[in-house]
Amino acid sequence: MKITITGSLGNIGKPLTQKLVAAGHVVTVVSSQADRKEEIAKLGAHAAIGSVSDANFLAEIFKGSDAVFAMTPPNMGGSNIIANTINAGKAFAKAIGAAGVKRIVMLSSIGADLPNGNGPIAGLHEIEQLYDHLDVISVTFLRAGFFYTNFYNDIPLIKGMGITGANYPATIQVPLVHPEDIATAAAEELQKTAEGKNIRYMVSNVRTPHDVAKTLGAAIGLPELPWVEFTDEQALQGMVQAGLPKEMAGLYTEMGVGLRTGKIQADFKERGSVADGKIKLEDFAKEFAAKC
Repeated sequence: MKITITGSLGNIGKPLTQKLVAAGHVVTVVSSQADRKEEIAKLGAHAAIGSVSDANFLAEIFKGSDAVFAMTPPNMGGSNIIANTINAGKAFAKAIGAAGVKRIVMLSSIGADLPNGNGPIAGLHEIEQLYDHLDVISVTFLRAGFFYTNFYNDIPLIKGMGITGANYPATIQVPLVHPEDIATAAAEELQKTAEGKNIRYMVSNVRTPHDVAKTLGAAIGLPELPWVEFTDEQALQGMVQAGLPKEMAGLYTEMGVGLRTGKIQADFKERGSVADGKIKLEDFAKEFAAKC
């Protein structure tokens, strides 16, 4: 198969490329960074350098592809973030239609069933709607859990104050995922012969924030590391003070509210989805310790 991957060689793109090349597929990796060309070539894939917001560029790259892994960048600027994300999705949709691609696997998220109240995930909801109307044989919405790697952002808080936390309580159940498990699921889906519009949740572990604090804390020599529930205002101001643009901080705060109320996790639970990823919280804790 000829498979095109967007998302460059990030935490998902690199292992996904490796898996598909190892399976004997002809793989093209789209990246906005020209200095990635050599690394992509070393993996046995072809590099396509350009912007995922450029529909004409994408259409040319997608032409002849049997399947495309569609991943919009996780941070579309410091302002107009949702609009920028949706516009990138529109470019993807236009390019997919122009190139005549028949198999799409889109990286989405838990909470993407919701039009609002889910922070930055709202942009993915709109893109799912766009793809749902594409004239393609098959689209799989790969809805990923809350990335383990997001907890790297808490390292300064842990080191500076000896705590970790967010604007949701220690007792809620949060679907978590490792990027490597997402890559495994994406590789499986891209190689499938499927029809229609499908939703697949990719979750490695469902755990409470209390579990997260205890497990990560134990890995770094802080077995009593507490999870502190911040107010929405505290969470917002903490992220802004840490250097996050205010609009993005506001979206993350809203996402925290969605987790706190259970809205974001609801569809995952209602569908009876399971945590079938291989990399559990205890496995990630070793990676976390290496970063501290």
